[in-house]
This record gives sequence, structure tokens and C-alpha cells, in this order.
Amino acid sequence: MRRQRRCKIIATLGPASLNPSIVAALFDAGADIFRINMSHATHQEMRRHVEIIRDLEEERGRPIGILIDLQGPKLRVGTFQNGSVRLASGAHFAFDLSRVPGDHTRVCLPHPEVLRSLRAKDVVLLNDGRVRLRVEEASDARAVAFVEIAGDVSDRKGISLPDTEIPVSSITDKDRADLAAGLDAGIDWVAISFVQRPEDVAEVKRLAAGRALIMSKLEKPQAIWRLDEIVEISDALMVARGDLGVEMPLEKVPGLQKRINRMARRFGKPVVVATQMLESMIGAPIPTRAEVSDVATAVFEGADAVMLSAESAVGSFPVQAVATMNRIAEEVERDSYYRGIINAQRAPPEATDADAVAIAVAARYFAETMDFKAIVAWTSSGATALRIARERPQAPVLALTPNRETACRLALVWGVHAVVTKDAYDIDDMSQRACKFAGREGFAKIGERIIIVAGVPFGTPGATNMVRISVLEPDPP
Repeated sequence: MRRQRRCKIIATLGPASLNPSIVAALFDAGADIFRINMSHATHQEMRRHVEIIRDLEEERGRPIGILIDLQGPKLRVGTFQNGSVRLASGAHFAFDLSRVPGDHTRVCLPHPEVLRSLRAKDVVLLNDGRVRLRVEEASDARAVAFVEIAGDVSDRKGISLPDTEIPVSSITDKDRADLAAGLDAGIDWVAISFVQRPEDVAEVKRLAAGRALIMSKLEKPQAIWRLDEIVEISDALMVARGDLGVEMPLEKVPGLQKRINRMARRFGKPVVVATQMLESMIGAPIPTRAEVSDVATAVFEGADAVMLSAESAVGSFPVQAVATMNRIAEEVERDSYYRGIINAQRAPPEATDADAVAIAVAARYFAETMDFKAIVAWTSSGATALRIARERPQAPVLALTPNRETACRLALVWGVHAVVTKDAYDIDDMSQRACKFAGREGFAKIGERIIIVAGVPFGTPGATNMVRISVLEPDPP
């Protein structure tokens, strides 16, 4: 099953998509990767999802990626005497460590590390940013803030601190247990929440130990402050626009989306655009025109993937949501402006001693100037396919790999169609089987040419050092 688009689709599984028939319908409609949100899924539910997906993968004969999304630390206030209060504009309100239920003057903030981090003039957001306060004075045990935007606050509402770097890890004990369970189940990608610094990513990478790749969710201003470092250490990025839009001015989010997308391209890292893409389809069979434009913009920008959250997890029309996103992406990529926009965003070649980088650039150039029908990449770790995808070639990328895990991970990557096959044993075998798969998967016909990228000795990760041109020939009688 070859997709007729380069941009990939991530569908979140949930109560609306629990049974195998719905998961199969989501895949057939266009989902390339399935996301399991560990904020809501138990280990048993997660394992059941993985089992359903792997059974479907075997049935369809196509690698399918699985992403688990770790919850991360959740900062919340305590309780109130009457369950909630209304904070008036201009009032003063305190946060402290006392477990006594709060009132209109104070509430418990059961996170001493937060109180120690707060400073005068820091902004405090409550109730998903609907209520805004600004700290006037702070100590290790108490902070007094001025209410700038009034509103209601109820028991255990989340608290956001856009100006404050909090000295806590992005991964909790729950996340460690969820990560271990996911790795044992055989997931491919791990998304980490609450990333503030590159050390947060490094910690999860150590725990994963190469058994899954790490996607950093960019949802906090602190991550934007150190964006270069976080992009460099991450395996992929997610523009988590919902949380980012709570902690930063909404009008800054579109520009940040473009900045992150361009930076990911420069570093050769996959980037996912997420949150509220077809939000109205939670309860309606068709999206708004603005939502269609939003998805289209991400595709025009060359994002590796666009993601559905509640639309496919709890919505009334999960399959329609995936099918709609699939149609939008296909139509954008057929648009006469698409290729020009993609080419204009291409990062300039960087001086490097790595053969693979230069070969990827050359393969893209040859394919575009000599009308090759596909770029076939023999890859063990997936790195060669990633480097070629960074170039956003006009020719499709067919990745041949002996590793099922690599193929599933590449399900996230722009324009890459992965096939699991045994490694080549010599150059002739490499060429013959590249032609065979290019024909079988619908990339080229008899008499058409492909360009092959590989490394000698075969099966050696990181050894990309060869380009070969081959012509599809009819099978011998």
C-alpha cells in the first residue's frame, strides 16, 4: 500500500478507536503512525494497542510506526474550601505550602521546587491560561501575585509558568514505568513532555538505550530559549501548539511553527505539527475551512507529519478525520505552488567530511535533473533515508532495510516508503533487488531509471559511500 503523498499522518488511539476493525480502517484511510497517549492509557491498554497494530502490520505487509507520548510532570494547585473561587482583577493572591484548603486569598501549591524558582515579575497562568497573575514577591515557602486577568479557579487546576525554569526532570516515576512498559512492548518512538533543556532529552535517551527514538515536544518557552541544543540532541520534534499557545502569546505560535520546521530541516530531524488540526471533527463529519487551511499550511511547509489527537481518540468521526487529512495532504502536494515552496525552504548544503551527506545531496540533484523515478536507499539504521528526506527530493524515496524496527521508525519520515528485505550481498544483487522493489511497489516501470544509494561493505551502519544508476528490465523468460 503506497501512499500518494509525502507528508505522514499520526492518529491517536483512544476510546473511539479501541477495536481492531477501527484501527485497520484508520490505517486504510491514511494513518502511518499510531500514537498512544500515556496520560490516559494503562499499560494493559497500551500493550493491547501494540498487539492490534502489529497484527495489522503483518496482515497488510507494511511497517507501521508506534509512538507513545509520556505524560511528564503535571503542576497543579491544591483544593479550595468550596471547590473553586473567582479571582478578581487587581486582587492579590498567594501560593504557599500549607495543605489547608484555599479561599479567595490563597491556595496550596504542593511543589516546593516551583516556589523556590519563582521570582518577582514572573507570570503565573491558571486554568489553561484563562487566569493570569504576576508575582510581586516570592520566598521559598510563599509567593504573592497580582491578578491581571480575572477568572475562576477550581480544585487541582494546572499551573503554567512561562517565565520560570523549574529545576525538575521532564520525566516522572510514572513516565519511567510507562517508558519501560512501552519498550518491552516494542514501540518505535517516545514523545517526551515538559522539555525545558537538552539534559531532559539526554535523560530519556539514556533510559531508552537505542530501543526507541526520542521525539521532543516543544510546548514550553524554556525549550524555545535553547532550541538549537534541543533540536541537535533529539531524534525528532513535535510542535505542540496547544500548550505552547497557553504559555506564549498566541500570535507568536505560527512564527515559531515555521522556525522550528526550518530548524528541523537544517538538522535533518523529522518534525510533527500537532494539536487542534481538525478539532471540530471531534463532533462533526467535516472540518472548518480554517482547519483545512491549517493542515494545508503544515504540508506546504514540508512538515514530516501532521497529527490528530482527540479527533481520532475520542471523536465521533475518527476514520473520516484521517481520510480528510489524507485528502488535504494529497491535494496540497499536487498543487502547482507546492514544489516551489518546498524548494525555497531547502537548507543550503553544509561543509562536511561525511560522504553520506554529500551523496544525499547528489542523489536528489541527479534525480531531479535526469528524471529518475525513485531514489532507492539501502539503509540499516535509517540514517541514509533520513539524510535523503532532508533534501525533500521531488522523486519518492524507497528505503530498503533488513531491520523491521528501522522500517517502522521511518514511517514518520517525509517521503520515505520503507520495505523490509534481507541485505544485499553484492553490487549486482543490490541493483537487481532495488529495481525489483521499485517496480513491485509502483515507483517505476520497465525501461525507467532509478538511482540507488548504498554503502560498501553492505550491512555496515553509516557506510553510505556509493551511488548507482539502474534501469528496470523485464524479467528473463
